[in-house]
Amino acid sequence: MAALALLLLLALLGCGGPGAAGQRREEMVLSEKVNQLMEWASKRSVIRMNGDKFRRLVKAPPRNYSVIVMFTALQPHRQCVVCKQADEEYQILANSWRYSSAFTNKIFFAMVDFDEGSDVFQMLNMNSAPTFINFPAKGKPKRGDTYELQVRGFAAEQLARWVADRTDVHIRVIRPPNYAGPLMLGLLLAVIGGLVYLRGSNLDFLYNKTGWAFAALCFVLAMTSGQMWNHIRGPPYAHKNPHTGQVSYIHGSSQAQFVAETHIVLLFNGGVTLGMVLLHEAATSDMDVGKRKIMCVAGIGLVVLFFSWLLSVFRSKYHGYPYRYVVA
Repeated sequence: MAALALLLLLALLGCGGPGAAGQRREEMVLSEKVNQLMEWASKRSVIRMNGDKFRRLVKAPPRNYSVIVMFTALQPHRQCVVCKQADEEYQILANSWRYSSAFTNKIFFAMVDFDEGSDVFQMLNMNSAPTFINFPAKGKPKRGDTYELQVRGFAAEQLARWVADRTDVHIRVIRPPNYAGPLMLGLLLAVIGGLVYLRGSNLDFLYNKTGWAFAALCFVLAMTSGQMWNHIRGPPYAHKNPHTGQVSYIHGSSQAQFVAETHIVLLFNGGVTLGMVLLHEAATSDMDVGKRKIMCVAGIGLVVLFFSWLLSVFRSKYHGYPYRYVVA
């Protein structure tokens, strides 16, 4: 009996005991999960997941990889315009990582659509889309693992910076070639060349100060309204409150803006500018006094009204600003 007990003990020691067996099973499960994700990632940069796949590959241990998940609602009947725009940028980011020479199984990109995984939305108490969450290799997501979409926008470059901050994986965003810009430039040059050819004997239009002033004014209004910020950050057009359904066109923070907000500011700046132009014409033109008075009153009205609206937008973004101007 003593010899039999000794043999059993040696057998247990040789096999590593129950702990070693459990570790081997865990390693096998982890290997299967990584192989499955790598297989899906080889076919599609963003892995689409339903509730079962999410719970098995993202939530359940073991896991030695991070998963960036976009929670969205892309079905047409959801009418989520922002979801479609964010999805395009997310696909660019995932493709940049998938076809990078540094691609590894350290991080994967996935997507859960509401119509395919509503149970996941309920499990996470999530009631808005799109939302980006990083599920780290160890532990549960922290506060910083939820992407601040309203502040940063959804441009692929901004998402890449956030991913690098949360996972230490640096992704160089590579955008597909966009020929719209060169085509528009070529078309503009063709139009200008055609005008020069057709009016070769009369090029006085090139010295038209009004035309050049109008073009310069349009450029200045576009830049001062924040169009370049939109191009860099890629913010949503507006925000719809999922609880009340109310749509906000002005962002409540001074650190961010919506696309609609830039259009509104451009319109207000244009109104103020038009008022100033009318005042200048009223003071310098040779028209009769009656018309000049009308232009003067109209100019003052435009400046007062649109500048007041501009100030009200400023007050809504810089809370506590004490001054107002007529309408605010």
